[in-house]
Amino acid sequence: MLDNLARHWSALAVRGVLAVAFGLIALIWPGITLLVLAVVFGAYAFVDGVFAALAAVRAQGTGRIPLILGAIAGILIGVVTFFWPGATLFALTILIGAWVLITGIFQIFAAIRLRKELPGEWIHLLTGLVSVLFGVMVLFWPVSGAVAVAWLIGIYAIIFGILLITAGLRARKGGQRLAHGPTGGPAASPL
Repeated sequence: MLDNLARHWSALAVRGVLAVAFGLIALIWPGITLLVLAVVFGAYAFVDGVFAALAAVRAQGTGRIPLILGAIAGILIGVVTFFWPGATLFALTILIGAWVLITGIFQIFAAIRLRKELPGEWIHLLTGLVSVLFGVMVLFWPVSGAVAVAWLIGIYAIIFGILLITAGLRARKGGQRLAHGPTGGPAASPL
């Protein structure tokens, strides 16, 4: 699983950059209408789901199951948001909370699977825990104003994005370590 993660570290980093960009949009324009927020969030969830699907296609073995489930959740939430952009704030926050919660749970499972293969797997675990915490908060307080939700989403997306970028760079570093072996030179042949 570490080998797959290291080969496709850039997918994590791109997802992180998209999350930070989405977060900045939500913070810069906190008073944007729900319709615009729904479209921006729907686009983000859909694109994130597509990147997760691409990572799942490239992954091998059972390590791809959380990626597949996360991809399905992101794409479905994106499509649902596009078809019902005029949804109430309550419905949108429930969708956001559920998506973030599901994504966080899958990230925690992936971190547990990586704990023996990747030094610093705590970044993946922390990313999942932040997602679960945010998802639970949104689900418990769905009637908040659109501006408050936009700020929460923005802050969450920036933190989540930074953690994904960090995880991607750490996976890249771990892959380089695998390729060069413990001495810094090319890894020894098993033969």
